[in-house]
Amino acid sequence: MNDFWIACGHHLLDRDEGGGLRVTDDFLKAYFARPELMPPEDACPVERRLHRELLVDPRQAVGADEIASLADPDARENWQFVLAFRDLLLRHPTLEAAYLASVRSGASDLPPLFVNQLVHVILRNALDGCDDPFVLRAAELFFRIQRVLPHEQAVLLGDEEIVGGRTPTPVLSLMSMLGATTDAVVDVLSEESAAAYWQRSDQFDMALDLTAGGRGPTALAQVMTRWISHLLAVDVMIEPLRALQDEKLTWYVGLDADSTRLGDRLWHGEELDQRSADRVLALFRLTFADSSRALDDVRGEPVYLMLSMTADQKLRLKPQNLLTGLPVKGLEMAT
Repeated sequence: MNDFWIACGHHLLDRDEGGGLRVTDDFLKAYFARPELMPPEDACPVERRLHRELLVDPRQAVGADEIASLADPDARENWQFVLAFRDLLLRHPTLEAAYLASVRSGASDLPPLFVNQLVHVILRNALDGCDDPFVLRAAELFFRIQRVLPHEQAVLLGDEEIVGGRTPTPVLSLMSMLGATTDAVVDVLSEESAAAYWQRSDQFDMALDLTAGGRGPTALAQVMTRWISHLLAVDVMIEPLRALQDEKLTWYVGLDADSTRLGDRLWHGEELDQRSADRVLALFRLTFADSSRALDDVRGEPVYLMLSMTADQKLRLKPQNLLTGLPVKGLEMAT
């Protein structure tokens, strides 16, 4: 069996009987060993002691007054964030439960970095045993910002940090063909290159073809199905659509902020102008395997999912919308 996403720290966690991820001391120590938390040479004695003690006992209680006594304001902020993240994990039996509690509370006090890392490792658990590189590459949309690279009738997604970063990683001379403005070059995931994904899964340097009718949308549908099943214990079927043609929008979920705004316009009977319509990258229809799990008002009706890019051609998928936006009654955590 091929391993993937090793850098997410999945191997440092335990599993409970339900398949959920349980936090371990080693996993917490890995956070405290991050470069941004390493005390610099001029760090105050309190910061040095705190860091040293947490590497020994990562569950040690740390009071607000101790953080306030740190001399460096940047250090205070860093420690506040990482300890808030640690405390969130320790308050719940599994990482899945911690993530659900966070998204359901609507709190936005955790930096996106920590939220994305949590999604990353939870998806690694949910997709354990997956042998399809297309599904795994599609799953990267859940925790990595993408840059949209349109080419004729194709829609390609490249990792924003790689394609649009300051130090892009050259792989294959393809970008000139795509009309990209960066010197970065990437490999597009295909049947021929798929086997290379396993050795490169932590590099995020392969582009995904999200063109309607291709493997990309189908793979993303599979990821969303697995995500919902793993976290909500709800079985659904999701199929990609080429377009919405006179469908009744009884319920819809925007998979990103822009899709939510576009969906609201459609919901109110507004017809999208061409510029707005062109920002829609993918559409999906979701149905419940057990219709009794849906709210009574929408029982038997499909739910439509929309994925769009921003005006500057970026894609920021919000996986929490699949957990908080579906018309599910009696929500239960799978783990």
